[in-house]
Amino acid sequence: MNIRNISIFIIFTLLSCGSNPKVDFKLNIISKSDFLKNGDQIEFSIVNVNNEDLTNLEFTIENNIISSPHILNNKLGVNTLNATFYFKEKKYTVKKDFNIYSSIKPSLYTYNIINEYDHDINSYTQGLEFDSKGVLYEGTGQYGLSTLQKYNYKTGRSLNKIFLDKSYFGEGITILNNKVFQLTWKSKIGFIYNLDDFKLINSFNYNISSEGWGLCNDGNILYKSDGTEKIWKLNPESLEEMDYISVVTNNKIINKINELEWYNDKIYANTYQFNKEVGLIIEPTNGQVEGVIDFTGLKEKVKNHPKLDVLNGIAYNNITNTFFVTGKNWNKLFEIEIIKKN
Repeated sequence: MNIRNISIFIIFTLLSCGSNPKVDFKLNIISKSDFLKNGDQIEFSIVNVNNEDLTNLEFTIENNIISSPHILNNKLGVNTLNATFYFKEKKYTVKKDFNIYSSIKPSLYTYNIINEYDHDINSYTQGLEFDSKGVLYEGTGQYGLSTLQKYNYKTGRSLNKIFLDKSYFGEGITILNNKVFQLTWKSKIGFIYNLDDFKLINSFNYNISSEGWGLCNDGNILYKSDGTEKIWKLNPESLEEMDYISVVTNNKIINKINELEWYNDKIYANTYQFNKEVGLIIEPTNGQVEGVIDFTGLKEKVKNHPKLDVLNGIAYNNITNTFFVTGKNWNKLFEIEIIKKN
């Protein structure tokens, strides 16, 4: 790609709180790259079309005052450049979003099937996780059919199973401190159960994140996907959203992050309604995608039927030291190893 100046012009029509007439300004951001990275330089300015007198002009990103030119050192994903100024004694704010991408290209991975096990074809899998003893826990979705269950994956024998109220659409699960945490989709609520008997301990609400999709933990804090490009970091006690990362590659921002798993200090994630079955390996400190797992061919190995849906459900078993994956209404659970391509 040839390096060139790329100017982005956005015309804003601003109205004051009073009865002043409409005023047009342009926010101009200039860079030398199609895909901005941290360490790149941007230049910016307010272009005053009518040469009006602006005072107290100030630029900020994430409430930090900056000046042009500026070397980027911000969150990956969508950032907002804010310009505030006064015109005819009225204060105005102009905002422009821009993207910051990962500085690395993801490595490519594939898989090798070790074993295949029966899986309930009626389970609309939303969450999958092993406990420390190698017992498999699964959360399923659909209104009126959502469950939390644990079972012996080798025999399929159920060890415990509860149904959610029919008003809830079950989503991702994770296990932490002898508790099971389960999300719901659009109800803005999650549930906390005792690990041993699934007795309901408490519930929690989503205050900032839009929906409930996937869930995992690093042994301390919980990570929650919400159907966007964001993965939220949750306080393990209050379950409040403390911060977020955006999932990005060197040239894409990836949304619809689905079921999550924590392994070897990375987040492994399913993606929903991608062009093909893929998983992601995500650095949890900044959201950059370090690996893309090509799961092509797995879906073709399960029974084809009208309710068959996408790959969803990834769990690491620390007893076998292998991954297990399945999908929504799949009749098989696959034990696999994930292999880096040459």
